[in-house]
Amino acid sequence: MTRLAQTEGLTDIQREILSTVRDFVDKEIIPVATELEHRDEYPSQIVEGLKELGVFGLMIPEEYGGLGESLLTYALTVEEIARGWMSVSGIINTHFIVAYMLKQHGTQEQKDYFLPKMAAGEIRGAFSMSEPALGSDVSAISSKGVRDGNDYVLNGQKMWLTNGGSSTLVAVLCRTDEGHPEGTAPHKSMTTFLVEKEAGFGEVRPGLTIPGKIDKMGYKGVDTTELIMDGLRIPADRVLGGETGRGFYHMMDGVEVGRVNVAARGCGVAQRAFELGVSYAQQRHTFGKPIAQHQAIQFKLAEMATKVEAAHAMMVNAARKKDSGQRNDLEAGMAKYLASEYCKEVVEDAFRIHGGYGFSKEYEIERLYREAPMLLIGEGTAEIQKMIIGRRLLEEYRIQG
Repeated sequence: MTRLAQTEGLTDIQREILSTVRDFVDKEIIPVATELEHRDEYPSQIVEGLKELGVFGLMIPEEYGGLGESLLTYALTVEEIARGWMSVSGIINTHFIVAYMLKQHGTQEQKDYFLPKMAAGEIRGAFSMSEPALGSDVSAISSKGVRDGNDYVLNGQKMWLTNGGSSTLVAVLCRTDEGHPEGTAPHKSMTTFLVEKEAGFGEVRPGLTIPGKIDKMGYKGVDTTELIMDGLRIPADRVLGGETGRGFYHMMDGVEVGRVNVAARGCGVAQRAFELGVSYAQQRHTFGKPIAQHQAIQFKLAEMATKVEAAHAMMVNAARKKDSGQRNDLEAGMAKYLASEYCKEVVEDAFRIHGGYGFSKEYEIERLYREAPMLLIGEGTAEIQKMIIGRRLLEEYRIQG
């Protein structure tokens, strides 16, 4: 284990899980990640390995076949996986957001049906809020679900769907005006639908189309897609929780888990960038000595390591707050904001340490340099996090009288 980013107070089981995952990352992910990323190839063999380790059931209760572990264990696992290849951590992120939403808000029938299959990795989850004309402004959603007998008919277009092709279950947020009078606040007339589909692209069930992958600067391997609904019929028993109008709250609860995940990913990528930078600095010689012995490089390493430690501590704090059952939007927002910004800075410093070689695709830091920017916008931009943080601080420090 490295000296940086250690976590106090872990159980023997947590330490064993993390040690197993780190070993898997070192042996099965890092050696092939850059090659697969350059080919934009889905890491099927890696995913199968994670299924065998039980990672897809990590936070799912034991009664449904999972390991019943905490958000903290999950976040630390994500940190280790992202250290190897951030795209792999993205594959499990949306799966766990959907599993968490089912565990917290699903009907008993929904839990009994979906969670055991999700724990085994037989069903793989994705969730969808964004649309072509909106991102952070969730209240502007235009996709709509209309009741028709025992079904709902869904129409609309969704965007930026991680695991859009490989998933077989998508939690989709739509407007449902049924039972909500004129003038109802937009966030009170939204519903989450559990949409089952075939894996793949094209028409994956009647009325539902997943176009091909969106070509991205980084974050390759994992498929990012659109989702088009045109007369998609969904049984009423596939409304999450069995009640319309609760979708916004379901999604926001899930997003808090997602923000801890993005913070953990930032920590993992930053750790790997530091490892690459400190290693290269001891091998590369200039002016008769390793560049690690130059004060300018030592200052960079000191700043990078401090940022890795600080981001890790905030991420752990946010996960533990959520595990305690307390509201954690402030802590999750702070952790996501700090970890993503620090990740970008640590990766850039490692890139600078590599000099011209950092610009070559033969060096791993080139891949990290293209991956880090996604964390700046995933699960809410820095500006959105600042809004959340600012509003919560004003609630906490409101002047009385």
